[in-house]
Amino acid sequence: MPEHFVLEKEGRITTLTFNRPEKRNPLNEEIVLEFESLLHQIRDDKDTRVLIFTGTGNTFSAGADLSQMKGITDPAERQRIFAPLGKRRVRLIARVLHTLVNLEQVTIAAINGYAAGGGWSLALGCDLRIAVEEAEFWFPEVDLGVPLSPASTSLLAAHVGPALAKEIIITCRRFKAAELLPLGILNRIVKKADLMPAARELAQSIAQKNPTAVMASKATINALAMHQAVVRPDILLARD
Repeated sequence: MPEHFVLEKEGRITTLTFNRPEKRNPLNEEIVLEFESLLHQIRDDKDTRVLIFTGTGNTFSAGADLSQMKGITDPAERQRIFAPLGKRRVRLIARVLHTLVNLEQVTIAAINGYAAGGGWSLALGCDLRIAVEEAEFWFPEVDLGVPLSPASTSLLAAHVGPALAKEIIITCRRFKAAELLPLGILNRIVKKADLMPAARELAQSIAQKNPTAVMASKATINALAMHQAVVRPDILLARD
């Protein structure tokens, strides 16, 4: 049984829920490794066609666990503490994002609250994003004295282009959901009570499609967005 997540399956749709609301759904090494293991499990489940990823409480994910920095305001001291914590986390996040982005199944981020740092990166790694009206998004890394990881930077730049990616990353400004909708980062915004019904309705409509056609379309779009060679995965593998 997962320790930090709830895994539920209904027909062709699997829902993975981050279940540490008391800690604002953080991303420490243990949790990231568990998330990676669950992604592998979902990836190898031939019945699952759509994955919904969401959080509990008012937070999708607060990103890195910064409990060691509570009450510390000096920038140099914050950097001294955070920098060594971030090195291994950057590698783990890169590995997890690669797995998430390249899942054959379609992934939907149902963003139930704010998403910061690695939490926003995980949302960007999903194929589709539905957010509640009060959701906020930001990358705090530069304020902590470190650059955003290359994997997260690549995802953001692929979505919004280099100029806006620089603004988002370097200023560390918080963006409200309504600001991100016209940028194409969010597919839609809903009221909190409508979040999971909207995510499930979207998932159900996708789950009914031909899985090989869906998989090939996703892989082609991903390759074009990341300026990579287009491979026809339907020639190599079929899920129907």
